Amino acid sequence: MTQRRSYAVGTGLFIVLGFAALAYLATQTTSVANYRQGDSYAVKARFGNVGQLKLRAPVKIAGVRIGSVASVQLEPEKLDALVTLSIDKRFHEIPDDSSAVIFTSGLLGDQYVGIQPGGSPEMLKDGDELILTQSALQLEDLIGKFLVNGSGDANKKPAPTQGTTKPAGGA
Repeated sequence: MTQRRSYAVGTGLFIVLGFAALAYLATQTTSVANYRQGDSYAVKARFGNVGQLKLRAPVKIAGVRIGSVASVQLEPEKLDALVTLSIDKRFHEIPDDSSAVIFTSGLLGDQYVGIQPGGSPEMLKDGDELILTQSALQLEDLIGKFLVNGSGDANKKPAPTQGTTKPAGGA
């Protein structure tokens, strides 16, 4: 009887540990854990295509999280996406000529906004807009371009044409 009880306790512990591991993984993959937003300022950026960019997606410089996406809206006049970035005030020395790019974590991971610093002596302030932006790369578009262009035949050198050739030392 005690052997059955030890199996039941072991099975119960295994299930509890499994749920704890799943909860840990869920918080790590949704970018909720280990980030606390303090005082921040808002910066806007316009993109032609934001892909699957979500609210609270990370904003990073050099791979380090400096903020999050506060909102994603469609601009009715220009028909592009207006993304508002909430950047932590600790990172107040970002040049105003920096660019914003939408990247993907891994091959099929979540998308985030990467800021590539410029060289201007003026820094971004609350309410400024990043002018230089690059939209999200869509995996479907890349596959479509590959299929339309073929399997790399465009890089092959053309066959030499027949014609008259002059001798090497020739006249």
